Amino acid sequence: MRIIPAIDIINGQCVRLSKGDYNTKKVYNENPLEIAKQFEAHGIEHLHLVDLDGAKASHIVNHKVLEAIATKTTLKIDFGGGLKTDEDLKIAFESGANQITGGSIAVKNSDVFKSWIEKFGADKIILGADANNEKIAVSGWLEESDEDLIPFIQGYQKEGIEYVICTDIAKDGMLQGPSFDLYEKILKECPKVKLIASGGISTFDELPRLKELGCEGTIVGKAIYENKISLKQLENYIVNFK
Repeated sequence: MRIIPAIDIINGQCVRLSKGDYNTKKVYNENPLEIAKQFEAHGIEHLHLVDLDGAKASHIVNHKVLEAIATKTTLKIDFGGGLKTDEDLKIAFESGANQITGGSIAVKNSDVFKSWIEKFGADKIILGADANNEKIAVSGWLEESDEDLIPFIQGYQKEGIEYVICTDIAKDGMLQGPSFDLYEKILKECPKVKLIASGGISTFDELPRLKELGCEGTIVGKAIYENKISLKQLENYIVNFK
């Protein structure tokens, strides 16, 4: 199981929110590149980079941060937040993203999202399936849609999607543990999905449990920044499970 630390960006700074609420913003570092280099120094190979300004603006904003991290580290970056057009994707990939994540666009403009899968390949496009009470949420979680989570994922699996990041919004940034039951349900009902668990990770012991369930990756955010999980622990985990 891949360990994927998260860096969320507002105004070029590394921040975290609780339940996606912009009013709960907490700045952890003014230089995201510094944080990325720390991850890299501890053997971490992957990074989940979210452009929260982009999510609000509905177009890519913080591509310079992406470019800085991509050119000055060897981290494989998946990038999301406000990607709506082919031009946004072009900028993201040219700035160094290995993969992009599309969430709202997959709900609101499925034709565009499907064209991305076709154009760039399923290995480059991640479906962002963020949910509240198993209903898909969109627009930086500012609104809930009528889409049910499991059929939503299944529908895109038929279109070729392999990678899915699922965040249970009720858990995100709350440090109360991830949605094990939800992930188990997804893995049972969506066979072959490469599921990346996100939201609520609070202790190191939760990681082996997610691996056991069959998650392909786990995104860890606030638990790192609040020192609930140390980078040394993650480094040891990565070394032991290689």
